[in-house]
Amino acid sequence: MPELPEVEVVRRGLERWVSGRTVGTVEVLHPRAIRRHTAGAADFAARLRGLRIGVARRRGKYLWLPVTGGGPAAQTAAEGIAPTVTTSVTHGLAVLAHLGMSGQLLVQPQDAPDEKHLRIRIRFDDTDTPVPDEAAGTELRFVDQRTFGGLSLHDTVPGDADQLPDAIAHIARDPLDPAFDDDAFHDALRRKRTTIKRALLDQTLISGVGNIYADEALWRSRLHYERPTAPFTRPRAAELLGHVRGVMAAALDVGGTSFDSLYVNVNGESGYFERSLDAYGREDEPCRRCGTPIRRRPWMNRSSYFCPRCQRPPRP
Repeated sequence: MPELPEVEVVRRGLERWVSGRTVGTVEVLHPRAIRRHTAGAADFAARLRGLRIGVARRRGKYLWLPVTGGGPAAQTAAEGIAPTVTTSVTHGLAVLAHLGMSGQLLVQPQDAPDEKHLRIRIRFDDTDTPVPDEAAGTELRFVDQRTFGGLSLHDTVPGDADQLPDAIAHIARDPLDPAFDDDAFHDALRRKRTTIKRALLDQTLISGVGNIYADEALWRSRLHYERPTAPFTRPRAAELLGHVRGVMAAALDVGGTSFDSLYVNVNGESGYFERSLDAYGREDEPCRRCGTPIRRRPWMNRSSYFCPRCQRPPRP
């Protein structure tokens, strides 16, 4: 599943190619792709038509496009819930994208052949909105082989500066967010009384970190994935956060990590960070630090990769 760097690469592409454009038509080609929009495909398409897309935003692994031009609380009204509208509080709207295991948001020329697993097509009306020459005549496509991902329209949290969709209000800020609170993260680690990799994958504690980058950050920190969080000192937590940010920044520089053709940016290009991984996917290969073969262990229906010498397990 894409993690923060991969989703951020897509967000940057959407900001360049899609933000500021007006939705012309929406075509839903598979019902599962809008299953989180409970009012259905026809409602999704009708509500988006004529709306202008704002600056693409992201929190952790979630990506959204704020839209303007619709009425307040349009989504709650569509779901049969009386909207809350006062003179001081209104709800904006946003298109929330979840890529799931194989979802892709692609910007393609309108005359490009349809992808085999094309699920949603969004065309733009650029009549009254100037767009860069490179974006003219393009459309946004949601392609998803496994149909675990999808798009949905949601209210935004009233007053939230990032126009956060209410459906993901519980998701914590991610470590690349300037508003991320390092001290609060350390305090939460101590309270959780769990193990460190479980904590890193807890999206209510810190978002955007998945299995790949957790293993990479733990390798850099010389921490075993089963290390308890309760004894973590503030400097140790700060060091770990520094490595989390470092590995994510390095991945962003090369477009993320792509192990197969399912993860690409909006132009269909793969990332190359898998060539720089130090732990994940390197079972039996020598540790780049000490030469000990990297080990893999089953962990929560996933795998954990670690160096048995550099990342010693905690004492029983």
